[in-house]
Amino acid sequence: MNRVLAPILAAALAISGCAGPAFAAEEPVDAPAAKRIAKEGAGLKTAIFSGGCFWGVEGVFSHVKGVKSAVSGYHGGMAKNAKYSIVTSGMTNHAESVRITYDPYQVRYDELLRIFFSVVADPTQLNRQGPDVGSHYRTALVPTSGEQEAVARAYLSQLEKAGIWDRPIVTKIEKQRRFYPAEGYHQDFMAKNPRHGYILRWDRPKVEALKAMFPRDYRADFLRDAV
Repeated sequence: MNRVLAPILAAALAISGCAGPAFAAEEPVDAPAAKRIAKEGAGLKTAIFSGGCFWGVEGVFSHVKGVKSAVSGYHGGMAKNAKYSIVTSGMTNHAESVRITYDPYQVRYDELLRIFFSVVADPTQLNRQGPDVGSHYRTALVPTSGEQEAVARAYLSQLEKAGIWDRPIVTKIEKQRRFYPAEGYHQDFMAKNPRHGYILRWDRPKVEALKAMFPRDYRADFLRDAV
């Protein structure tokens, strides 16, 4: 592709991406602390979260203390289709996802789950989040270890019994497959585009909710780790 046109095309895609018709923004909820505490031991751990448009998922986790990396990408499909222009067709089985690397001595997996369901994603929306519709915007948890899977299953069961939402929880636990980092212009999108209309309407409120509801976990600086 022409080197002059490439960045212009990327910018145009970024402006049009993760955007749909007007809907009311999801309200944060006070998800309970997990009864099943994650015991993952020392060393950095990795988990994958699918929660709608990856800009907001990455944006929230980039403000969580103990998170060392938050990379937007695609999970669940094949390498040949792991491109934004194809994934957004909804025909590739990918989900827009974020791969989190974290220090469990600073923030445990069960605490990340609580943050996810409190301020990031509505687990009752099937194949959509907010204004974004399609299977690639589904909510899913992708554990990378047996401990994470046990904690995730226990927490979903706990949330079902808690009756926080009026509708059934449809978030699934998906088997880990290869994760494909998204194009560079998607990485650190909230930090690079703080005045973008989508960010202001849909994602900035999630970060503000994180700050208000989880002050001990909130980090003011955005973790920049663009790939």
